[in-house]
Amino acid sequence: MRDLKLPDQRHPEKAHRPDNAQPKKPSWIRVKAPGGEGYNQTRQIIREHKLSTVCEEAGCPNVGECWSQGHATMMIMGEVCTRACTFCNIATGKPPEALDAFEPGRVADAVKKLGLNHVVITSVDRDDIEDGGAEHFAQTIRAIRRQAPGTTIEILTPDFIRCDPSVLEIVVKAKPDVFNHNLETVPGLYPEVRPGARYFHSLRLLQRVKEMDPSIFTKSGIMVGLGENRQAVLQVMEDMRAADIDFLTIGQYLQPTPKHHAVDRFVTPEEFASYEKSAYGKGFLMVSATPLTRSSYHAGDDFARLRAARQAKLARG
Repeated sequence: MRDLKLPDQRHPEKAHRPDNAQPKKPSWIRVKAPGGEGYNQTRQIIREHKLSTVCEEAGCPNVGECWSQGHATMMIMGEVCTRACTFCNIATGKPPEALDAFEPGRVADAVKKLGLNHVVITSVDRDDIEDGGAEHFAQTIRAIRRQAPGTTIEILTPDFIRCDPSVLEIVVKAKPDVFNHNLETVPGLYPEVRPGARYFHSLRLLQRVKEMDPSIFTKSGIMVGLGENRQAVLQVMEDMRAADIDFLTIGQYLQPTPKHHAVDRFVTPEEFASYEKSAYGKGFLMVSATPLTRSSYHAGDDFARLRAARQAKLARG
């Protein structure tokens, strides 16, 4: 039986890789250790419902802040991912279990008990399942709509690259408010950073969502500090806008363990501000670009701003 708390069992494909030095984090990256009443209440609800969160599994630096406010990003379809991206701390390998038919209901009940105005649902990649988990996402969305009808729903999905293209329709027909799929990095780094994925497939996935249902907001994000340059980041912005993506997130890559992809450099807050300005200039409705930005960081507040930005744009004609 694997112990997913041990790094060499959590990431068996990385165990024999040479260590990459982990540079000291600059002052603008450091965060307070998680704790406090709100944090503990959120953790208790997650444990009671036997749910996984990407906050814990991916080692997000914002877990203390988000959980203290009752915001947790639910991770469905298990704890083991069939991909082995070199940046990611989620356990990899062959998932030991089939999908849990009761999970959508437990997620919905937790969303109701947490009193969330906005929830983010993500997942591991499940290349072992014919539809990649598309129906499971749809069932989770429908369960939340029944139990917490006032909650807006944001999903962060896999790329469904090994599935029939029609599976995307299953998710879109469930009508999430936001459909997020992260490009993660610039195309030139895909072979070493995201080897199981294809840049233009991911881009086209988001474009197809918009074609199927223009009312759904689309969102994508990248990390910086992996070895990309500014021009490559600006080109990703252009590609995203050509695919009609509404919302862009950019955050600093942080190396989970010495076996993971090395941090090339720490991008300064001033550079992030410059990226944000450039992105708004290219027509994104919403941009979050800071060192600690993650896909679901401040997602509820950002969704309200995203909706307001669309309304303002429509009013301008």
